[in-house]
Amino acid sequence: MVLVIHGIPFSGIGILDAKHYRIEPATPEILKSEEYLAKHPFGQIPVMEDTETGAVIYESRVICKYIANKFHSPLLPSPTDLAAWIAFEQACSIEASRFDTYASPLARETVLGPARGIPTDHHVVEKFKPLLQVQLRGYDRILGKQRYLAGEKLTLVDLFHLSYGETAVAGGAAPGLIDGSLPNVARWWKEISSLPAWSAAKALTKG
Repeated sequence: MVLVIHGIPFSGIGILDAKHYRIEPATPEILKSEEYLAKHPFGQIPVMEDTETGAVIYESRVICKYIANKFHSPLLPSPTDLAAWIAFEQACSIEASRFDTYASPLARETVLGPARGIPTDHHVVEKFKPLLQVQLRGYDRILGKQRYLAGEKLTLVDLFHLSYGETAVAGGAAPGLIDGSLPNVARWWKEISSLPAWSAAKALTKG
């Protein structure tokens, strides 16, 4: 094992093969330390250290891609397959701009914040909930033509949706993922959220 990840497995990282990395929790005190800030200038999680090469990487999507590339995961298309790679990168852009932009504040306001004693800002929920639904209509068009967001094969970008998506669903803020109003989205969501590796990743957070 050569990779050390400071953070939690409840993210796209957690769905990758755990034999390749070790998770180390990062407390608020650690995040504020100068040693940690030297690794992540914004004092957040996750941070990954490759003890074999000395590389230090932050931002969860980039870490996922690094691990997948280093260990030749089938979840990452080969850059030599230009069509597959471009479809994957396009899907990554869609996830970041058209899903995460809306799902992450919904997850924070309905579940993550209240779990830390922070009251829900219902104005934020009322603003972002319909906006996410609009984006999911576009997803439904894409997924009506192909099984996954980047094509016919499961890739990392599908998994990037899981953490905030499932949290927003739990908070009642993303009904379009599960209520059947967008049948292609519901089919896709049911498949990726039922992956055994995702269930295992969530179990790790429950100790």
